Amino acid sequence: MAQFQEVSQQSALHPKPPRLVLQYGTAGFRTNANQLDHIMFRMGLLATLRSKKTKATIGVMVTASHNPEEDNGVKLIDPMGEMVTQAWEGYASQLANAEQEELLNALKDIIEREAINLTQEANVFVGKDTRSSSARLSQAVLDGVSALGGHSKDYGLVTTPQLHYVVCCQNTQGRYGEATVEGYYQKLSQAFVELTKNAPNRTDDQKHLSVDGANGIGAVKLREMERHLKSELQISLFNDGTSGKLNHQCGADYVKVQQKAPTGVEMNAGERCCSFDGDADRIVYYYSDSEGKFHLLDGDKIATLISTFLKELLTQADLDLNIAVVQTAYANGSSTHYLENTMKVIVKCTKTGVKHLHHAAQEFDIGVYFEANGHGTVLFSKTAEEKIQRLAEDPNSNDERKRAALLLQNTINLINQTVGDAISDMLLIEAMLAIRGMTVQQWDTIYSDLPNRQLKVKVSDRRVIDTTDAERRAVSPAGLQEAIDSLVKKYRQARSFVRPSGTEDVVRVYAEADTQESADALAHEVSLAVYHLAGGVGDEPKPLH
Repeated sequence: MAQFQEVSQQSALHPKPPRLVLQYGTAGFRTNANQLDHIMFRMGLLATLRSKKTKATIGVMVTASHNPEEDNGVKLIDPMGEMVTQAWEGYASQLANAEQEELLNALKDIIEREAINLTQEANVFVGKDTRSSSARLSQAVLDGVSALGGHSKDYGLVTTPQLHYVVCCQNTQGRYGEATVEGYYQKLSQAFVELTKNAPNRTDDQKHLSVDGANGIGAVKLREMERHLKSELQISLFNDGTSGKLNHQCGADYVKVQQKAPTGVEMNAGERCCSFDGDADRIVYYYSDSEGKFHLLDGDKIATLISTFLKELLTQADLDLNIAVVQTAYANGSSTHYLENTMKVIVKCTKTGVKHLHHAAQEFDIGVYFEANGHGTVLFSKTAEEKIQRLAEDPNSNDERKRAALLLQNTINLINQTVGDAISDMLLIEAMLAIRGMTVQQWDTIYSDLPNRQLKVKVSDRRVIDTTDAERRAVSPAGLQEAIDSLVKKYRQARSFVRPSGTEDVVRVYAEADTQESADALAHEVSLAVYHLAGGVGDEPKPLH
């Protein structure tokens, strides 16, 4: 077939280094940019097949998120703006790792297994971040799409969430919004401006926010969006990419892991600051107090603020809708306790990884999910959206119910439901704090985090650890869970779990307790148990103090 001939010829221009093996993980493919040219071409091929299979537009995003500048990566986006399905993750690895002469066979195998009609039209949207390697790598994706006769639209420089958004808009025939970056700005900013009308008399100080753009694409796009916000938000943008290096000593991941402010951000006591990550799909907030102490408000705090706000609006609107917060085992015990006992919100715990959280959030009328690292969003069921719309348009409803319904409607429009989105989440948080008249300190004191510690233990084979109960209990090796249980009993308000890393032969240990000393001691003792019972390698873990 002429099409396969074209693939063959084009593929020779994007050769695979022999014996290089890469796996498509939660974040797609990610590695040094010099090893990715063949991967990008082949993901162009795969996206074209996926489009023919689903009879819908598919997205391909070239980014390595919070990784260093010299890395790059790629992820595929399914028709509703969600991550590609598990079976197709397998195909991605299969296609990526086929040696040059086996590529056509691997391609034909997928076509056969999925019964793909090659005459079906295909459409692929491609986006890229600001890395120096992104331009040539996204061109390789476009080459792959055209080799199989697909149509492509190159969106150029966009945040990851913006590409998810336009793919969803395209496949809902515009019901979710207009499939352009300008359409994204207009929908979100209009909802934000409408929400802030419920918080009159704000001073310029209250409207001010310092943003760390991680020297990435988020900074570029926030600059573009600023004019739409009609001075309802006054942004001081730091690490905007004009001089600094992407993700270097800045960005959400750096702030979360180092528990300190990024380089290049001027912080005044009590002022709100936030950091995006490299592709703007994560956000964390922070401030320093009058004594100069650093305070981080991570994904758990964000989820708590959002769910509290939505729960109050549902009560005012007198709408019978269930709302849940989806967390992983890493969520701080204090946040879980506060949500369940004070706010009376359903809390569901799931395995680590955005796709598990997203999937669990779909089970509720309103599902709020955030990983502690600041990646998350809110999902509204069709039923919830319809009930809210009916109430907003009902001429017989009283003022309080109607106001609450309108607030909920604008909140829905402000949220990017396809994926975690730093810009959308930032605007939502700013609107909620304004409407509730809350300072960042008041938000921070909703609950106090339990001191915690995370450690890693090197093992010869991470597969010896098997877990259950959303990774909170170890099933194997024998005796490990019993050992953890008896260690936890020694400390107050304590909890600990272990889970194998998804990428390397290490076991991750998490512990929390009423004091930092206790959390550190518990984490160390659990590390020793892992080392002795799960085949630790190298030196025995040393105490932290």
